[in-house]
Amino acid sequence: MERSGNIRLSVFTPSYNRAHTLGRTYKSLCSQTCKDFIWVIVDDGSTDNTADMVKTWIDEALIPIEYYYKNNGGMASAHNEAYKHIDTLLAVCVDSDDWMPNDGVEKILSKWEQDGSDRYAGIIGLDVFENGNVVGAPFPAGLHACKVRDLDRKHKAHGDKKYVYVVKTIKKYLPFYEYGNERSGGVNYLYQVMDNEYDMLCDNTPYCVVEYQADGLSASIFNQYATSPHIYLSIRETLISVLDRKTDKFRHAIHYVSSAVFAKDAGALLRTKNKWYVWCAVPLGILLNIYIRFKRWQVRMK
Repeated sequence: MERSGNIRLSVFTPSYNRAHTLGRTYKSLCSQTCKDFIWVIVDDGSTDNTADMVKTWIDEALIPIEYYYKNNGGMASAHNEAYKHIDTLLAVCVDSDDWMPNDGVEKILSKWEQDGSDRYAGIIGLDVFENGNVVGAPFPAGLHACKVRDLDRKHKAHGDKKYVYVVKTIKKYLPFYEYGNERSGGVNYLYQVMDNEYDMLCDNTPYCVVEYQADGLSASIFNQYATSPHIYLSIRETLISVLDRKTDKFRHAIHYVSSAVFAKDAGALLRTKNKWYVWCAVPLGILLNIYIRFKRWQVRMK
Protein backbone atom coordinates (compact mmCIF):
# COMPACT_ATOMS: atom_id res chain seq x y z
CA MET A 1 0.00 0.00 0.00
CA GLU A 2 1.33 3.43 -0.94
CA ARG A 3 1.66 5.89 1.94
CA SER A 4 -0.31 9.11 1.71
CA GLY A 5 1.38 12.44 2.20
CA ASN A 6 -0.63 13.45 5.26
CA ILE A 7 -0.08 10.49 7.60
CA ARG A 8 0.33 11.79 11.15
CA LEU A 9 1.81 8.83 13.05
CA SER A 10 4.72 6.48 12.45
CA VAL A 11 4.69 3.23 14.41
CA PHE A 12 8.25 1.99 14.22
CA THR A 13 9.50 -1.45 15.21
CA PRO A 14 13.15 -2.43 15.59
CA SER A 15 13.39 -6.18 15.10
CA TYR A 16 16.13 -8.78 15.42
CA ASN A 17 15.20 -12.44 14.76
CA ARG A 18 11.62 -11.88 15.91
CA ALA A 19 9.75 -13.46 13.00
CA HIS A 20 7.93 -15.66 15.53
CA THR A 21 6.40 -12.64 17.32
CA LEU A 22 6.32 -9.92 14.67
CA GLY A 23 3.17 -11.33 13.10
CA ARG A 24 1.20 -10.47 16.22
CA THR A 25 2.34 -6.86 15.94
CA TYR A 26 1.27 -6.83 12.30
CA LYS A 27 -2.19 -8.25 13.04
CA SER A 28 -2.79 -5.63 15.71
CA LEU A 29 -1.87 -2.83 13.31
CA CYS A 30 -4.14 -4.21 10.61
CA SER A 31 -6.99 -4.13 13.17
CA GLN A 32 -6.60 -0.46 14.10
CA THR A 33 -9.80 1.58 14.16
CA CYS A 34 -7.80 4.53 12.80
CA LYS A 35 -5.58 3.96 9.76
CA ASP A 36 -3.75 7.29 9.95
CA PHE A 37 -0.33 5.70 10.44
CA ILE A 38 2.56 4.01 8.69
CA TRP A 39 4.51 1.02 10.04
CA VAL A 40 8.29 1.47 9.81
CA ILE A 41 10.21 -1.77 10.40
CA VAL A 42 13.96 -1.64 11.01
CA ASP A 43 15.42 -5.12 10.62
CA ASP A 44 18.58 -5.06 12.73
CA GLY A 45 20.41 -7.82 10.85
CA SER A 46 17.95 -10.69 11.33
CA THR A 47 18.99 -14.13 10.09
CA ASP A 48 15.51 -15.66 10.27
CA ASN A 49 12.71 -15.25 7.70
CA THR A 50 11.75 -11.73 8.76
CA ALA A 51 12.48 -10.20 5.35
CA ASP A 52 10.34 -12.71 3.43
CA MET A 53 7.50 -12.39 5.90
CA VAL A 54 7.48 -8.60 5.70
CA LYS A 55 7.57 -8.73 1.89
CA THR A 56 4.38 -10.82 2.02
CA TRP A 57 2.71 -8.19 4.21
CA ILE A 58 3.79 -5.38 1.90
CA ASP A 59 2.28 -7.29 -1.03
CA GLU A 60 -0.97 -7.75 0.91
CA ALA A 61 -1.23 -3.93 1.05
CA LEU A 62 -3.47 -3.88 4.12
CA ILE A 63 -1.47 -1.12 5.80
CA PRO A 64 1.42 1.06 4.54
CA ILE A 65 4.75 -0.52 5.50
CA GLU A 66 8.31 0.66 5.03
CA TYR A 67 11.03 -1.94 5.63
CA TYR A 68 14.72 -1.15 6.17
CA TYR A 69 17.46 -3.72 6.68
CA LYS A 70 20.73 -2.87 8.40
CA ASN A 71 23.66 -4.73 9.91
CA ASN A 72 23.15 -5.67 13.53
CA GLY A 73 23.93 -2.73 15.79
CA GLY A 74 21.54 -2.93 18.73
CA MET A 75 18.61 -0.88 19.95
CA ALA A 76 20.10 2.61 19.82
CA SER A 77 21.39 2.01 16.31
CA ALA A 78 18.00 0.73 15.17
CA HIS A 79 16.24 3.76 16.64
CA ASN A 80 18.68 6.07 14.88
CA GLU A 81 18.00 4.29 11.60
CA ALA A 82 14.24 4.54 12.09
CA TYR A 83 14.32 8.28 12.65
CA LYS A 84 16.31 8.77 9.45
CA HIS A 85 13.17 7.70 7.56
CA ILE A 86 10.38 9.04 9.78
CA ASP A 87 8.84 12.34 8.69
CA THR A 88 5.37 12.21 10.24
CA LEU A 89 4.08 14.48 13.01
CA LEU A 90 4.36 11.84 15.74
CA ALA A 91 6.26 8.59 16.25
CA VAL A 92 5.92 5.71 18.70
CA CYS A 93 8.08 2.61 19.08
CA VAL A 94 6.24 -0.70 19.41
CA ASP A 95 8.71 -3.51 20.01
CA SER A 96 8.66 -6.64 17.88
CA ASP A 97 7.27 -8.77 20.71
CA ASP A 98 4.51 -6.28 21.60
CA TRP A 99 1.29 -5.14 19.96
CA MET A 100 -1.25 -2.32 20.05
CA PRO A 101 -4.85 -2.39 21.26
CA ASN A 102 -7.26 -1.96 18.37
CA ASP A 103 -7.86 1.67 19.27
CA GLY A 104 -4.22 2.48 20.09
CA VAL A 105 -3.57 4.74 17.09
CA GLU A 106 -6.94 6.43 17.50
CA LYS A 107 -6.25 7.17 21.19
CA ILE A 108 -2.80 8.62 20.48
CA LEU A 109 -3.96 10.93 17.72
CA SER A 110 -7.09 12.00 19.62
CA LYS A 111 -5.02 12.89 22.69
CA TRP A 112 -2.61 15.00 20.65
CA GLU A 113 -5.42 16.69 18.72
CA GLN A 114 -7.13 17.56 21.99
CA ASP A 115 -4.14 18.66 24.14
CA GLY A 116 -1.02 18.83 21.98
CA SER A 117 0.95 22.04 21.55
CA ASP A 118 4.52 23.31 21.20
CA ARG A 119 4.82 23.18 25.00
CA TYR A 120 4.99 19.39 24.88
CA ALA A 121 7.49 16.98 23.32
CA GLY A 122 4.83 14.30 23.08
CA ILE A 123 2.63 11.96 25.11
CA ILE A 124 3.26 9.24 27.66
CA GLY A 125 0.65 6.47 27.64
CA LEU A 126 0.43 3.15 29.44
CA ASP A 127 1.96 -0.24 28.75
CA VAL A 128 -0.29 -3.09 29.84
CA PHE A 129 0.01 -6.86 30.02
CA GLU A 130 -2.24 -9.12 27.97
CA ASN A 131 -4.57 -9.52 30.97
CA GLY A 132 -5.06 -5.75 31.06
CA ASN A 133 -3.00 -5.06 34.18
CA VAL A 134 -0.92 -1.90 33.97
CA VAL A 135 2.85 -2.34 33.89
CA GLY A 136 3.99 -0.66 37.09
CA ALA A 137 1.52 2.02 38.14
CA PRO A 138 -0.71 4.48 36.25
CA PHE A 139 -0.51 8.24 36.52
CA PRO A 140 -2.15 9.95 39.49
CA ALA A 141 -5.69 11.05 38.71
CA GLY A 142 -5.78 14.50 37.14
CA LEU A 143 -2.10 14.63 36.15
CA HIS A 144 -2.10 16.50 32.84
CA ALA A 145 1.63 16.69 32.07
CA CYS A 146 4.98 16.04 33.72
CA LYS A 147 8.71 15.58 33.27
CA VAL A 148 9.94 12.07 32.44
CA ARG A 149 12.33 12.22 35.40
CA ASP A 150 9.40 12.92 37.74
CA LEU A 151 7.33 9.87 36.76
CA ASP A 152 8.71 7.64 39.50
CA ARG A 153 10.27 9.96 42.04
CA LYS A 154 7.42 12.48 42.27
CA HIS A 155 4.27 10.91 40.85
CA LYS A 156 4.96 7.24 41.79
CA ALA A 157 4.02 6.20 38.26
CA HIS A 158 6.75 3.57 38.13
CA GLY A 159 7.21 0.92 35.47
CA ASP A 160 7.56 0.98 31.70
CA LYS A 161 5.43 3.46 29.79
CA LYS A 162 4.78 4.09 26.11
CA TYR A 163 6.40 7.26 24.76
CA VAL A 164 5.02 9.08 21.73
CA TYR A 165 7.25 11.89 20.47
CA VAL A 166 6.84 14.86 18.17
CA VAL A 167 9.27 13.93 15.42
CA LYS A 168 10.63 17.40 14.68
CA THR A 169 11.28 17.87 18.41
CA ILE A 170 13.09 14.64 19.19
CA LYS A 171 15.20 14.96 16.05
CA LYS A 172 16.81 18.06 17.57
CA TYR A 173 18.40 15.78 20.18
CA LEU A 174 19.39 12.80 18.04
CA PRO A 175 21.32 10.61 17.48
CA PHE A 176 21.27 8.19 20.37
CA TYR A 177 24.73 7.17 21.50
CA GLU A 178 26.54 4.47 19.53
CA TYR A 179 30.10 3.22 19.87
CA GLY A 180 32.04 0.84 17.63
CA ASN A 181 30.80 -2.74 17.84
CA GLU A 182 28.92 -2.30 21.10
CA ARG A 183 25.35 -3.55 20.67
CA SER A 184 23.59 -2.42 23.82
CA GLY A 185 22.73 0.97 25.22
CA GLY A 186 19.50 2.64 26.12
CA VAL A 187 17.42 5.43 24.63
CA ASN A 188 15.47 6.58 27.69
CA TYR A 189 18.29 8.85 28.85
CA LEU A 190 17.51 11.22 25.97
CA TYR A 191 13.99 11.69 27.24
CA GLN A 192 15.41 13.11 30.48
CA VAL A 193 17.63 15.45 28.48
CA MET A 194 14.50 16.76 26.74
CA ASP A 195 12.95 17.38 30.17
CA ASN A 196 15.03 20.54 30.43
CA GLU A 197 12.96 22.14 27.68
CA TYR A 198 9.68 20.23 27.46
CA ASP A 199 6.95 18.52 29.44
CA MET A 200 5.13 15.40 28.28
CA LEU A 201 1.37 14.98 28.21
CA CYS A 202 0.14 12.13 30.42
CA ASP A 203 -2.60 9.75 29.34
CA ASN A 204 -3.93 6.93 31.55
CA THR A 205 -4.82 4.98 28.41
CA PRO A 206 -3.23 1.71 27.20
CA TYR A 207 -1.21 2.39 24.07
CA CYS A 208 0.66 -0.91 23.94
CA VAL A 209 0.36 -4.51 25.13
CA VAL A 210 3.73 -5.90 26.19
CA GLU A 211 5.19 -9.36 26.61
CA TYR A 212 8.70 -9.52 28.03
CA GLN A 213 10.91 -12.13 26.38
CA ALA A 214 13.44 -14.22 28.30
CA ASP A 215 16.16 -13.01 25.91
CA GLY A 216 14.94 -9.43 25.72
CA LEU A 217 16.85 -6.29 26.71
CA SER A 218 15.02 -5.94 30.00
CA ALA A 219 16.25 -9.37 31.07
CA SER A 220 19.91 -8.75 30.21
CA ILE A 221 20.69 -5.41 31.80
CA PHE A 222 23.79 -6.63 33.67
CA ASN A 223 25.21 -8.03 30.46
CA GLN A 224 24.51 -4.75 28.68
CA TYR A 225 26.50 -2.79 31.24
CA ALA A 226 29.47 -5.11 30.78
CA THR A 227 29.46 -5.38 26.99
CA SER A 228 28.66 -1.77 26.06
CA PRO A 229 30.65 0.25 28.60
CA HIS A 230 31.58 3.14 26.28
CA ILE A 231 27.95 3.79 25.39
CA TYR A 232 27.02 3.76 29.06
CA LEU A 233 29.90 6.10 29.88
CA SER A 234 28.37 8.62 27.49
CA ILE A 235 24.87 8.07 28.86
CA ARG A 236 25.97 8.49 32.49
CA GLU A 237 28.05 11.59 31.71
CA THR A 238 25.02 13.17 30.07
CA LEU A 239 22.68 12.34 32.94
CA ILE A 240 25.07 13.64 35.59
CA SER A 241 25.17 16.90 33.66
CA VAL A 242 21.43 17.40 33.06
CA LEU A 243 19.72 16.03 36.17
CA ASP A 244 18.87 18.47 38.92
CA ARG A 245 19.02 16.39 42.09
CA LYS A 246 22.43 15.71 43.64
CA THR A 247 21.41 12.21 44.68
CA ASP A 248 20.56 11.34 41.06
CA LYS A 249 23.84 12.83 39.84
CA PHE A 250 25.80 10.77 42.36
CA ARG A 251 23.92 7.57 41.48
CA HIS A 252 24.85 7.96 37.83
CA ALA A 253 28.42 8.84 38.82
CA ILE A 254 28.67 5.44 40.53
CA HIS A 255 27.58 3.79 37.29
CA TYR A 256 30.00 5.97 35.34
CA VAL A 257 32.91 4.61 37.40
CA SER A 258 31.71 1.04 36.93
CA SER A 259 31.49 1.56 33.16
CA ALA A 260 35.01 3.00 33.12
CA VAL A 261 36.24 -0.18 34.81
CA PHE A 262 34.47 -2.38 32.25
CA ALA A 263 35.91 -0.23 29.44
CA LYS A 264 39.39 -0.41 31.01
CA ASP A 265 39.47 3.34 30.55
CA ALA A 266 40.99 5.03 33.60
CA GLY A 267 41.27 8.20 31.53
CA ALA A 268 37.49 8.55 31.70
CA LEU A 269 37.92 9.66 35.31
CA LEU A 270 40.00 12.59 34.06
CA ARG A 271 37.96 13.45 30.96
CA THR A 272 34.62 13.75 32.74
CA LYS A 273 33.12 17.21 33.10
CA ASN A 274 31.69 16.11 36.44
CA LYS A 275 34.90 15.31 38.31
CA TRP A 276 33.61 16.08 41.80
CA TYR A 277 30.75 13.57 41.54
CA VAL A 278 32.78 10.94 39.71
CA TRP A 279 35.82 11.03 41.96
CA CYS A 280 33.66 10.83 45.09
CA ALA A 281 31.89 7.83 43.53
CA VAL A 282 35.06 5.78 42.82
CA PRO A 283 34.82 3.37 45.80
CA LEU A 284 31.12 2.65 45.26
CA GLY A 285 31.63 2.41 41.49
CA ILE A 286 34.24 -0.30 41.96
CA LEU A 287 31.90 -2.18 44.30
CA LEU A 288 29.08 -1.88 41.74
CA ASN A 289 31.36 -3.28 39.05
CA ILE A 290 32.15 -6.29 41.25
CA TYR A 291 28.44 -6.78 41.91
CA ILE A 292 27.59 -6.70 38.19
CA ARG A 293 30.32 -9.24 37.44
CA PHE A 294 28.92 -11.47 40.19
CA LYS A 295 25.37 -11.25 38.81
CA ARG A 296 26.62 -12.12 35.31
CA TRP A 297 28.46 -15.13 36.78
CA GLN A 298 25.28 -16.23 38.54
CA VAL A 299 23.36 -16.12 35.26
CA ARG A 300 26.03 -18.17 33.46
CA MET A 301 26.00 -20.80 36.24
CA LYS A 302 22.25 -21.41 35.90
